[in-house]
Amino acid sequence: MNITWNAKNYETGFSFVPRYGEDVMNLITVPKGSRAVDLGCGNGTLTRILADRGYKVTGIDDSQEMITLAKETYPDLLFRKENALAFKLEEKADLIFSNAVFHWIDAADQETLLENVSRNLVPGGELVCEFGGYGCAEAVHLTLEKCFRERGLVYPRTFYFPTIGEYAPLLEKHGLRVEFAVLFDRPTPQKSEDGLTDWINMFVKKPFEGMDAGMKSEILREANERLESVLHVDGKWIIDYVRIRIRARKVSVCLK
Repeated sequence: MNITWNAKNYETGFSFVPRYGEDVMNLITVPKGSRAVDLGCGNGTLTRILADRGYKVTGIDDSQEMITLAKETYPDLLFRKENALAFKLEEKADLIFSNAVFHWIDAADQETLLENVSRNLVPGGELVCEFGGYGCAEAVHLTLEKCFRERGLVYPRTFYFPTIGEYAPLLEKHGLRVEFAVLFDRPTPQKSEDGLTDWINMFVKKPFEGMDAGMKSEILREANERLESVLHVDGKWIIDYVRIRIRARKVSVCLK
């Protein structure tokens, strides 16, 4: 994944991420007792819920900070620090669940990701996931892009936000038959008064790496000014999220 997490700040300021993930679980069809993976488990909140729903679940995350927090919070659950592109299960899973993870993986690595997901599922096993879809937080990214360009800088787009039409063929190519897919707007209120700045500081790290602190502060101030009339509603910052939600089932042969 192309980000380093502040695990404690994530837990206290951005609890909406796992909270929204609970709704994604409604797509799961495998029965209780099935072997499950929470891929990109973060602080373990959704791993706990999967376990409470009766699944034999393992949480996997590439962030040592997140894995440490998850183990401290839920010592009775199994967590492993591994990369989504390369993890290998001793026993293949009936379910691989993932919330708010795939958009952090570079576009060039998406097929490696899906091949590994398919490899670790039993035939008939399912992938249930949600992540950022086409247009996610575009008002924020477009505004930051303009602020960077006005200073002679390039704003790198480090996220992967596909359409259903782009992503479904990748799933099929790796033996995952799409049973359900939807792309939808999900405006997401932020907790703090400085919600936009806090959101950028948490999720948009790469573009600011190595930048002078004064210039970063100036860009953040300008972004707040330009977006206030668009994303600040009734005293709250609301980020213009778009999500893609999918259930796909592993078949015995590749579809394409």
